[in-house]
Amino acid sequence: MEKNEGMENNKGMENNKGMENNMKKVSLIGLGALGIMFGQLLQTSMPKGDFKVIADKERVKKYQKEGIFCNGKACFFDYAEPEEDTGYDDLILIAVKYNGLQDAIAAIKNHVGPQTVILSLLNGISSEEIIRETYGEEHVLACVAQGMDAGKTGNRCTYRNMGMLCIGEADTEKITAKMQRVIDFFDRIGFPYLADTDMMKRMWGKFMLNVGVNQTVAVYETTYSAIQSDGEIRNTMIAAMREVLFLSQKTGVNLTEEDLAYWLKVIEPLNPLGKPSMRQDTEAGRQSEVELFSGTVLALAKKYQMEAPINAMLYERIKQMEAQ
Repeated sequence: MEKNEGMENNKGMENNKGMENNMKKVSLIGLGALGIMFGQLLQTSMPKGDFKVIADKERVKKYQKEGIFCNGKACFFDYAEPEEDTGYDDLILIAVKYNGLQDAIAAIKNHVGPQTVILSLLNGISSEEIIRETYGEEHVLACVAQGMDAGKTGNRCTYRNMGMLCIGEADTEKITAKMQRVIDFFDRIGFPYLADTDMMKRMWGKFMLNVGVNQTVAVYETTYSAIQSDGEIRNTMIAAMREVLFLSQKTGVNLTEEDLAYWLKVIEPLNPLGKPSMRQDTEAGRQSEVELFSGTVLALAKKYQMEAPINAMLYERIKQMEAQ
């Protein structure tokens, strides 16, 4: 399990030696592919009753009637409705789509206490800031989900690579007490993670990958295999990613070609037959997260007076697909 990248230099880190890990109660909201995959891991790794899925009454009825399956195995989740008084959680994972974020923020209100830590598994670079507007910096850790190839059809999630969660503070290189509590908990239950002390670069790097992979695979109506081999489709993906790289240099995050090469390696082990979330959305006729990807790129490009022709093309194509 990776957990030390970005932590080699201990300079400036807080000393958390001897800190008692008191994370016991965990909740998750959002049963898409990542929610089911990580929810099943938490459900089977924690004592009975310590993990629950937050969902409204109608969703719970549907889940219980139809069942939820992860790689063919039934998931037996415990549920809590948003208004239920089940006590405060130590950790909450938000795994909804971007257009469901505000509803999720409201739904977890009764579960957030003084020591609650919130992790957002959403794509993009803005969800943490949106959550902070309601719950404050003290409750939110930056988080990037990477390396997974999970997909969901109906009530069934399948994956070959679980990937991991990369966690850290957005505005400091220190391992804070809040971060250490999550590290200790993940170590205790064997949850795949990486603790990173440069989360802004990590988040922008994942954003760069999403902009390339999600949109290109969706527009070309294909699978991961098309971006894992040389050709027009992979070239389009890399060109879209490079536009994000140039933007990052305007913002001070300063991604480099080495970072681009790192993220290209992340997609190598993915299931060639798998599909990213945007491709799954366009196939199913759902609203996509295009505003989160090329929509954000185009807004930043306008701000910094840059051209982003590849993302402009992808944005237009995806909007056309949604309109149909």
